[in-house]
Amino acid sequence: MGARGSTRAVGVIGWPVQHSLSPAIHNAAFAALELDWVYVALPVPPGSLAEALAGLPALGFVGANVTMPHKTESAELIADLSEDASRLRAVNTIVVGPGGLAGHNTDVPGFDRFLRGDAGFDPTDRSALVFGAGGAARACALALARGGATSIVVAARDATRAADVVSAVEGFGAEVRAVGFGDATGVAADLVVNATPLGREGELLPLPALTPETLVVDLLYLPSTTPLQQAARDVGASAFGGLGLLLHQAALSFELWTGRPAPMSAMSAAALAELADGHLDA
Repeated sequence: MGARGSTRAVGVIGWPVQHSLSPAIHNAAFAALELDWVYVALPVPPGSLAEALAGLPALGFVGANVTMPHKTESAELIADLSEDASRLRAVNTIVVGPGGLAGHNTDVPGFDRFLRGDAGFDPTDRSALVFGAGGAARACALALARGGATSIVVAARDATRAADVVSAVEGFGAEVRAVGFGDATGVAADLVVNATPLGREGELLPLPALTPETLVVDLLYLPSTTPLQQAARDVGASAFGGLGLLLHQAALSFELWTGRPAPMSAMSAAALAELADGHLDA
């Protein structure tokens, strides 16, 4: 469906953003539901985010996704934040309304949907080890704490950044502590999550002993089998890549904008086709 004067527009703000999977995912969803909408890449260099956000209503955009490196600054610039966006100090979805911009974070419910629906994992009374201290790690930790996990260990190279993860999940009853990367090998956990870029070039994390009962989730989706996933499968453990989270957070963004349930099968097929063609980034 070609864009017309009546076409509703959304997009993804990032830098760089040319290899994003999001346009293919969302445009496939719009086509599947025969919606007169279009999703475009919006490359915004550092230092220009405030101007870009101010331009969204003026250009008639219904909303936007936000990706690296603008998630944290978006939370600083947008006054109307959801509870999750406020806790994480990170926005990945913007809704443009009559009153201006509203900032949301769909990574948290997206990770919960992925864990329960795709991986069959209920976090209640379970333990987790999360590698990383950035926005993705904070979102995963918050989803786990809200989902009833009793213990969350955050492994990070920078202890001060790990403190940000701990503060993001305060108030949910989970025991949350930070350790250095090297100390992660001694952590026993039902779930291990990699929320770092390590593994993209073949690096292996300092893993604890994995068992067939361990669930492993690597938020990377390239390479298709990361060193962490291979290590899990070598001991008979279940292992998932990051495409599931990408799709579920995209579906939640779609629902915020359109008010319609997202056509997950069409979105998944589009993502897989783009990956087969060599696309590299979310």
